[in-house]
Amino acid sequence: AEEAGEKEPCVLLGQRLGEPGRFAYAALCGISLARLFPEKEQSSFRTEFIEGFVKWLDLPEAVLPAMTAFACGLGGEGTETFAQILLKDPILKENPVVIIQDLLSFSLRDGYYDARARVLICHVIWLLRIPLEELEVLEESLLESLKEQKEEESESTEVSRKKKERRKKLKRYLLIGLATVGGGTVIGLTGGFAAPLVAAGAATIIGSAGAAALGSTAGIAVMASLFGAAGAGLTGYKMKKRVGAIEEFEFLPLTEGKQLHITIAITGWLCTGKYGSFTAPWSSMLQSSEQYCLAWESKYLMELGNALDSLLNGFVNMMAQEALKFTVLSGIVTALAWPASLLTVASVIDNPWGVCLHRSAEVGKHLAHILLSRQQGKRPVTLIGFSLGARVIYFCLQEMAQEKDSQGIIEDVVLLGAPVEGEAKYWKAITKVVSGKIINGYCRGDWLLGFVYRTSSVQLSVAGLQPVDLDDRRMVNMDLSSVVS
Repeated sequence: AEEAGEKEPCVLLGQRLGEPGRFAYAALCGISLARLFPEKEQSSFRTEFIEGFVKWLDLPEAVLPAMTAFACGLGGEGTETFAQILLKDPILKENPVVIIQDLLSFSLRDGYYDARARVLICHVIWLLRIPLEELEVLEESLLESLKEQKEEESESTEVSRKKKERRKKLKRYLLIGLATVGGGTVIGLTGGFAAPLVAAGAATIIGSAGAAALGSTAGIAVMASLFGAAGAGLTGYKMKKRVGAIEEFEFLPLTEGKQLHITIAITGWLCTGKYGSFTAPWSSMLQSSEQYCLAWESKYLMELGNALDSLLNGFVNMMAQEALKFTVLSGIVTALAWPASLLTVASVIDNPWGVCLHRSAEVGKHLAHILLSRQQGKRPVTLIGFSLGARVIYFCLQEMAQEKDSQGIIEDVVLLGAPVEGEAKYWKAITKVVSGKIINGYCRGDWLLGFVYRTSSVQLSVAGLQPVDLDDRRMVNMDLSSVVS
């Protein structure tokens, strides 16, 4: 930091490592790339990443063939050895977290935070036994450094204080790592931020030469690239007119603030009372600085929710019949053997369910094109939804898989009780566009999902009722039967 203040060239962390450390660092990333993204369509990403990384570390060109081989799947058995060599470097002995700062700096250098790069960083963090929370702290430190904004006094708990202290310690080095003296760029906050003011505030930390990059045309372009047009991102998006069959489509902020990765939550139905708003189901979601929920087709979702409520009330009355009580609760009932008494109320639910099934698919396709257009900026996106909200996500991913340049946008997806096809062959395409995990939360005893979905799939091959048997490292099936009542 002192050197930067004296206008000396900033030496990046990776270049300060000894040659064995740099070699091990690059090799670890190459092997990890091959393990995480082995598919043929990911080969260009792997190659471009490792070529850029070798230059970033100032390694001799002679090592590039070896690193390329690692990125193509060779040498995986050396992972632990390379990790140990890297951790023994004097630069990392006291604080191994700085290696993650360096990898983050490299991943952000062009103003494009690829979801695959973030998944790679998380994997390297795991290999080096570094707590994942440190990445969140580093990302927040970057933004805090550029905002120069004091935190609210409400951060009074011990955990928050420690987090704040870590950010203060990291932010000086983080800015130096992202700045270069020779006209390079520094990642900014938003396109709407006054670049000269940001640069003036940063000058005391990174020196006038590095700060000049912040106020440059290139620096402003990087800001807009990361956070979307004028920094508004998803908050600024609202469907101005009807798109096909879709009447309502808008992003509502769940939290305040900006972050280098965002979460979009999608509600599956509405009903009168506690769950009458799109935001209500997400009040207990793990807090992060930038979360949104999608408001879509509220009229139809409310009609569906109220119909579900009526169906449940009718079912509770029927529970007095011991035969029905036994068959339903023991899980014996199938799509071909529903009790006649339950089928008599089917008309209450079938029509709104059918309407919402169709509209959720259309909304999913529209969401895909919003994300592909980078309305959210060039940052990783995590999607989470339940019931028909999960269906929206499923069709969003299916649509994205058919388009070019769809990779590197989606980090993780979480689908809970998804009313979509459960056969693995229908999920294979999704792996093309999801960089991290595809989490399918299912409940074998969800008789209501089975009942409303009975006309759509006689076999009851529904993802929300069973695991998706897809042989892919991304696919994670979670049986929620014990926690879903």
